[in-house]
Amino acid sequence: PRVLGLTKDEMASEETVLETVTPEQVKAAEDKVKKLRKEGAPKETLDEAIGQLRVLKGKLGGEATPTQFVLKCPKGTRDYDSFQMAIRERVFDIVTNCFKRHGAVTISTPVFELKETLMGKYGEDSKLIYDLADQGGELLSLRYDLTVPFARYLAMNKIKQMKRYHIAQVYRRDQPAMTRGRYREFYQCDFDIAGDYDLMIADAECLHLLAEILTNLQLGNFVIKVNHRKLLDGVFAACGVTSDKFRSICSAVDKLDKLPWNDVREEMIQKGLTADIADSIGYYVTMKGGQELIEQLSQDTKLTAIGDADNALKEMGLLFQYCSVLGTMDKISFDLSLARGLDYYTGVIFEAILTGDASGSDTNVGSVSGGGRYDELVNMFDPKGGKLPCIGFSVGIERIFSIMEARAKAGALGNVRTVSTSVFVASAQKDLIEDRMKLCTMFWDAGIPTEMMYRKDPKFLNQIQYCEREGIPLVVIVGNEEKEKGGVKIRNVKTQKESFVKLSDLIPEIKKQLEEHQ
Repeated sequence: PRVLGLTKDEMASEETVLETVTPEQVKAAEDKVKKLRKEGAPKETLDEAIGQLRVLKGKLGGEATPTQFVLKCPKGTRDYDSFQMAIRERVFDIVTNCFKRHGAVTISTPVFELKETLMGKYGEDSKLIYDLADQGGELLSLRYDLTVPFARYLAMNKIKQMKRYHIAQVYRRDQPAMTRGRYREFYQCDFDIAGDYDLMIADAECLHLLAEILTNLQLGNFVIKVNHRKLLDGVFAACGVTSDKFRSICSAVDKLDKLPWNDVREEMIQKGLTADIADSIGYYVTMKGGQELIEQLSQDTKLTAIGDADNALKEMGLLFQYCSVLGTMDKISFDLSLARGLDYYTGVIFEAILTGDASGSDTNVGSVSGGGRYDELVNMFDPKGGKLPCIGFSVGIERIFSIMEARAKAGALGNVRTVSTSVFVASAQKDLIEDRMKLCTMFWDAGIPTEMMYRKDPKFLNQIQYCEREGIPLVVIVGNEEKEKGGVKIRNVKTQKESFVKLSDLIPEIKKQLEEHQ
């Protein structure tokens, strides 16, 4: 189905293409491209303007032909070449292994859901949901995240306990920032624990697992900001905010990592708060610390008079106690500015922030993971099924990939191979194509990744150069002399040492040399 939900500017650009195009419109588009180049506009903005210019030029010249297609990815998306995909697979492997180490199973859900399933779960971000065109049946939307589909899955299948991970693409009509890893189509890696367990045990494991993943990815320094949604609501209540404004004010506080306090304060006032109430909130949301901050807030009688806030402080104290046992406390910061704008959070909330890359320099990526407790979400889908508490988090893999790609290009990740080939079957003489095929089949049947060149009589130098370029460790060389002796030569590509091996001993010898290479 066709995706709806274009911005006014995008709709205007589409309508322009459909109308009769004039030379003046083309000239205006050319001037726009020149202006953007002169101003040093971001690449995605410039590419979009160039794409519009090409479309206009094509329409001006008559009916569009295949040569006039605009070859570009849709805004907020990108292609990945083999080098980039090799890095992505490395990241996915690290994350997946961490999930499995903690006993999680994996599931899959549809890329689109009923629109009613998604609406009302994301607060002000609901406007970023992609709706699909009505095809005369169900009203559908592309999934915004993997958490709400998981809650729907639990309710639909009457599941009461589950520890699951899910790695898949999600879609948001956000304003993309490609250089910072913000896209409209991107992967999320989710981990969630569903079930009615004792207080803060699952929460502590989630924080430990998140720290484990970021440590294994070797992204450099990071901090996991932690807060409690009920504590934040207690702060709002203690400061005089009415309950009907909690979520909208929470959304404003959530912007403190992007905007200065004065801008957030102004937004609160625009949403109906007095300046005094906004300043009272500002006193609390600038607090950061650890166990000592819990003790300080516990002495605040105005705050502890709010029952939910008092309970939240006790839960945070227990959480930090467990995190100390798990060895995670040095990565955690109790940060009252953390709000997490999604409506479904009910308890502990957290967010992982990169504070510097592996070399110690600043990074421009920021948040790479977020999550929290959502005890009421499943019940929204199945009111008769009873409460099913859940805690989980999502790793923003695209932002992590932006860092890993930059490090790989700088050589910090070592040799990144784009192929998994271990053996290349080569020949230095003519009319040996069938012999090469037989050897490849022998290796494939033994489970050894193997290639050969798709030429009947390839040049020997080209075959060796391909192995050097792709990092293939071993070359098996077949020739007339070797055939007469009933064997082949094995060449180590790195050392260039060669040895003759009988065909009967070939597979064991190849496996032995590959083990030595590792």
